[in-house]
Amino acid sequence: MDEIIHHPTKGARLEDKEVIVISGSSGLIGRSLIKRLAKRYRVVGLDRVGPPYPPLEAECVNFNIKDEKAIDAAMERIRYGYGSKIASVIHLAAYYSFNTKDSPGYDEINVKGTRKFLNQLQDFEVDQFIYSSSDLIYKPVEPGTKIHEDCPVEANWGYPESKIITEDLIRKNNEKINTVFLRIAGIYNEMGHSIPITQQIKRIYEKELISHFYSGDVNHGDVFVHLEDVLDALEKTVEHRHDLPHEIAINIGEPETPTYQELQDKIGKLIHGKAWETHEVPKSIAKAGAWTQNLIGDPFIKPWMIDRADDHYELDISRAKKLIDWEPKHRLMDTLPVIIENLKEDPDAWYKANNLK
Repeated sequence: MDEIIHHPTKGARLEDKEVIVISGSSGLIGRSLIKRLAKRYRVVGLDRVGPPYPPLEAECVNFNIKDEKAIDAAMERIRYGYGSKIASVIHLAAYYSFNTKDSPGYDEINVKGTRKFLNQLQDFEVDQFIYSSSDLIYKPVEPGTKIHEDCPVEANWGYPESKIITEDLIRKNNEKINTVFLRIAGIYNEMGHSIPITQQIKRIYEKELISHFYSGDVNHGDVFVHLEDVLDALEKTVEHRHDLPHEIAINIGEPETPTYQELQDKIGKLIHGKAWETHEVPKSIAKAGAWTQNLIGDPFIKPWMIDRADDHYELDISRAKKLIDWEPKHRLMDTLPVIIENLKEDPDAWYKANNLK
């Protein structure tokens, strides 16, 4: 296995700092989280993707979560460099794609990869295992109904299904380590970085005909959360690791859910100076249109997405407030003006940052 190592920067009594291990450390959350946690902890990042690697505050070990031998080699490097005591393992590594409803990656990486990772962790003294789950595992609700952590789960596509399966797998195979399931909403920041939000902005910005139509109830919506608030939640979860129950799920998201229509109108006004006219269309027509578009190109909207266009989520975050003293400081509707301003200021950079054509 190829191994790429960056050594931490020098600091006073670095050896006295507790060790944090972050899988998926080259991702959007991982890179930012390392910068934040490195001020107080010795951080080790694990990821097979690179470059860019996380900043020099951390040592970065290249590993493949699908390969148990590669995971073993990476963990032996951690044992050699830092010992067997780990304060917290933050498991961010996951596969996620809107291109298909189901993918082998969900099972190979999210489920089986996590199982292999957990197998290796059993030989270490780990105080806490944080699993980055999703609010999409919940059964959708009607507007006005808050989802708490004991509400029913229900998956209607591969990604949330893999999260449900993996949560159950962790419960059965991680009895020695205190575990926190952070069920995180859709993440965004001032440049966008939320695929559903940036695609919606793109459609309106380019005045696409399809931007005026929606196959679900326009008064339904999804939950979102700012990247900085997610970092706060992760840091606080680590800080409170000795106070939390042996196993606990915690919702991480904004307490208000903007509807699809509210987002349409806000984006339309910010870009074109007027509310965006939006019409609901029958699912049969929407599916036919999506199917036709997918024959002649690679649009974002896939036929399978039509079935979940009515899904609505609202989160109860009272447990997060009580157990880790967390609540979000940002709101998507307040951040949209900054996202749109960044788009207007440099469309090419904005499109590139959000992997848009």
